[in-house]
Amino acid sequence: MSDALRTAIPQAPIGRIPVLDVRPVVDHGARPAKSVLGEEFEVTATVFREGHDAVNATVVLTDPDGAEHHVPMTCVNEGLNHWVARIAPDALGWWSYRVEGWSDPYGTWEHDATIKVAADVDTELMLEEGARVLERALDEVERTAEQEQVLVDAIHTLRDTAGTPTVRLKAGTDAAVEAELGERPLRDMVTPSADLPLLVERERALYGAWYELFPRSEGATYDEDEHVWRTGTLRTAAERLPAVAGMGFDVVYLTPVHPIGQAAKKGPNNTLDARPEDPGSPYAIGSPDGGHDAIHPDLGTFEDFDAFVARAEELGMEVAMDLALQCSPDHPWVQSHPEWFTTRADGTIAYAENPPKKYQDIYPLNFDNDPEGIYREVRRVVQVWIDHGVKIFRVDNPHTKPVEFWQWIIDDVARDHPDVIWLAEAFTKPAMMHTLGKVGFQQSYTYYAWRNTAEEIEEYLTELSGEAAAYMRPSFWPTTHDILTPYMQFGGASAWKLRSALAATLVPTYGIYAGYELMEHVARPGAEEQIDNEKYEYKDRRWADFEPGGERAGQSLSGWLTTLNEIRRAHPALHRLRNIRFHDVDDDNFLAFSKRRVLEDGTEDVILVVANLDPHSTRATTMRLDLPSLGLEPGDAIEAEDLVSGQVWSWQRDVYVRLGPEVEPCHVVAVRRMQ
Repeated sequence: MSDALRTAIPQAPIGRIPVLDVRPVVDHGARPAKSVLGEEFEVTATVFREGHDAVNATVVLTDPDGAEHHVPMTCVNEGLNHWVARIAPDALGWWSYRVEGWSDPYGTWEHDATIKVAADVDTELMLEEGARVLERALDEVERTAEQEQVLVDAIHTLRDTAGTPTVRLKAGTDAAVEAELGERPLRDMVTPSADLPLLVERERALYGAWYELFPRSEGATYDEDEHVWRTGTLRTAAERLPAVAGMGFDVVYLTPVHPIGQAAKKGPNNTLDARPEDPGSPYAIGSPDGGHDAIHPDLGTFEDFDAFVARAEELGMEVAMDLALQCSPDHPWVQSHPEWFTTRADGTIAYAENPPKKYQDIYPLNFDNDPEGIYREVRRVVQVWIDHGVKIFRVDNPHTKPVEFWQWIIDDVARDHPDVIWLAEAFTKPAMMHTLGKVGFQQSYTYYAWRNTAEEIEEYLTELSGEAAAYMRPSFWPTTHDILTPYMQFGGASAWKLRSALAATLVPTYGIYAGYELMEHVARPGAEEQIDNEKYEYKDRRWADFEPGGERAGQSLSGWLTTLNEIRRAHPALHRLRNIRFHDVDDDNFLAFSKRRVLEDGTEDVILVVANLDPHSTRATTMRLDLPSLGLEPGDAIEAEDLVSGQVWSWQRDVYVRLGPEVEPCHVVAVRRMQ
């Protein structure tokens, strides 16, 4: 390469103390890493320098008010110059962080002096240099009088020739001196990395238990004499809320409540021959009664909606709204803004397709025809529901709309409503799912429903809890109104209990679709979704029949779900994603994992889950616990309390377990060191 070419290629300055590979970082710092209030996570970097002088590193956090907070880093691998610090932001809003590498004069002196004084090489010189380093630390770093005194005493002893060299050296390397300089170090050649953005959000963005329902089904009844359905309403749906809250759910998620079009209306099981009395799909939004900013007349009024939200709040729950940006052919937008849709060569508007699926009752929006108009109108619609108490939006098929639109609207809403949370229902290719998280979605549906083996689950959770956890928060759903996998169709009660338990413990946010308690497992032929699907018809689940004294008492999983949610609320370790660790099990049909969290009072919460993933057979095996990941040492006696059964065992490292349909499919265990 010629000299002229060399000088023509610019390089960013490396800095006096190289600081490389700072993580977490999202798209080279173009987008923020994410955390929630009080969530602890690691910042890592590679920091080194030439020669043998000591080097050190600090994470510098800048809070939303502009104040800087310094967190010391630890070199956990000297050979790789790998530095780590754990941080836990304590305020909501936009932060930034950087890593500063620096030369450590005290560390250099302490290392050299310890060797030389012991060998009686340059003893007096080394002791005097130590005193001068500490004098610099006094002069250049602000301290209280009490903090200064620790260094003043050390300086005096270092220069006290009446003492032995060993005593004098010990004064300069005393633990109190090391602690003081660890808190307020003397730093030379400070070299910062670039500042990286960090967004700290409320805890519900990471942790919560969701319950999905169709409002029209809650309170719906079938008149046997007249052979007609009578719809449920928002008022009757509110009567279901105490039961949902009683099971311990934090969020009640409503499928669309808007008017439904009659054009190409779908009948039972997605047929095209709907009867007039069939309700149609709530995802075919829009009729002469209104569009996305209106409520279906059958469900009630905005007064009824407000009452529903208020009742949920009284019971300690939030309401999540389904935002489905698609239109029935009867939607007002079709008449007022035909340019917002795709017109085919024959003049017709293209309906939605996902071959081989066809949605003749839905027109997708074309964001490229009038982006400014569509952006403005959707933002107005979202504000309508925010003004009526909605703080969470479950977005239907966001991967079929431009990513830049989502980035814009989420950011625009956050300017005035930073507590609003967005969940992406995007069962699509990983690049799209990850990018939706990067541009603002706080949560994402996942492939959990199709991850059934221990190997698949461990691999998937390793991905989700690794670098992806900086921007994408998974929400695990065993079933939805669109998904009923073969595992759930044929696994029996053991499968339904197991998949809800794993969803509730593997990740902080999980959800179930109404009817999960009743194990509605029959699929429509040729489709992985329920027969007589609630998307196309009313469903009276006759909840009272499953209550004590009812015809089907004892046949519901509501008690199981209640127990899972009680465990989740009582154990903060399950409120975090990045703390998951896996343990070895002899039988490949078993999965074992743990979560550990150190609490503010210094105590630890440790949960271990071991599950038999074969829903058809009771199996026995041995698992080997990774004791350090549980906060334990080899030889520690372990108290293991099964939070499902209440049994308490004394365990060692190797544990025999027997699980399956004859007993329970899993243990959810609180782990403690025996005193």
